[in-house]
Amino acid sequence: MRTVHCILLGTEAEGLDYVPYPGELGQRIYENVSKEAWQRWVQHQTMLLNEYRLSPIDPKARKFLVAEMEKFFFAGGSEKPADFMPPK
Repeated sequence: MRTVHCILLGTEAEGLDYVPYPGELGQRIYENVSKEAWQRWVQHQTMLLNEYRLSPIDPKARKFLVAEMEKFFFAGGSEKPADFMPPK
């Protein structure tokens, strides 16, 4: 099992099995983000897709999601939409 010092959790945790995104950002995530933290991002990304009604095939939406992913892990977090209400 590969471990990383997870930038999001602040502890040693199980690392990802593969680089989850192409390029330099994907490599930084692979080296600094745990499986648990990646799952948190996947949930957050799903919420962003749903709340903002984004299409993953839209280049503008992909650019937005990449920027949010970078903020989520490396720049203090990605905000939820102002009117977001979690499901009950």
